[in-house]
Amino acid sequence: MSLFPDLSCPKVSLSNGLQIPILGLGTSYHGGYSHEAIVYALTDCGMRHIDTAKRYGCEENLGKAIKESGLPRSDVWITNKLWHADYGYKSAKAACLKSCSLMGVQYFDLYLMHWPEAQQPSCSNREMRAETWRSLEELYEEGICRSIGVSNFLIHHLEQLKEDCSVVPHVNQVEYHPFQQPNDLIEYCRKEGIVFEGYSPLAKGQVFKNPIVQQIAEKHKRTQAQICIRWSIQNGVVTIPKSVKKNRIWENCQVFGFQLDEADMVALGGLHDGRHVSWDPTNVH
Repeated sequence: MSLFPDLSCPKVSLSNGLQIPILGLGTSYHGGYSHEAIVYALTDCGMRHIDTAKRYGCEENLGKAIKESGLPRSDVWITNKLWHADYGYKSAKAACLKSCSLMGVQYFDLYLMHWPEAQQPSCSNREMRAETWRSLEELYEEGICRSIGVSNFLIHHLEQLKEDCSVVPHVNQVEYHPFQQPNDLIEYCRKEGIVFEGYSPLAKGQVFKNPIVQQIAEKHKRTQAQICIRWSIQNGVVTIPKSVKKNRIWENCQVFGFQLDEADMVALGGLHDGRHVSWDPTNVH
């Protein structure tokens, strides 16, 4: 029996009625994948939301880990991302189908365009984003992608997509932690019915050194990681911390048994300094 029942993780409704678990487990390249850790997260921690990308190079192994967990496919929310080298109508569709095949699944619950910049010099970023998105719209209509979205897109990228295409992205996944709080983008997404999802909630470990985070952790007798994940979740953000260590994954899941008070939320909300610990899409047109 799971020590972390699935029911304790709230879900967020997408504009198409699907519900995504508010907490997920991220994977990444450069040692960001552990087979044992994924199986442990699914079987012992009750994790039901896994986030990956073609770029991370672990699709095949991840598919095996999900099978090994023994969970029905319908119980696990799988997000995958299309790398920008595969942008374009035909190549996007082919890349998605190949990713499905590598993971041994019939569909993805969420499929994202990974980055707003296209690598093809033949046309503008805007034109290539629109052409690629039309391919994702078809994959959505065919049920191969149960929902579609984008990652690292800013307001002007989303505005252009809205003008050029017919399906509004269901999700926008962006860097989000106390030092990087794109509140205008969050407000825009909510107004447009786009669920905001945050990655790097611990700012790649930089939150651990912050005295305000440390004080709030001591006050609640929790870890700094739990404080930052809880803060993100309390802000209504779908949150995907990454870890390959079992004890860290377990710790990151224990964020539903306590609540930050208003003073904590205000103090953490005041830490924004605009820093990026990942890619910065500001200069992508």
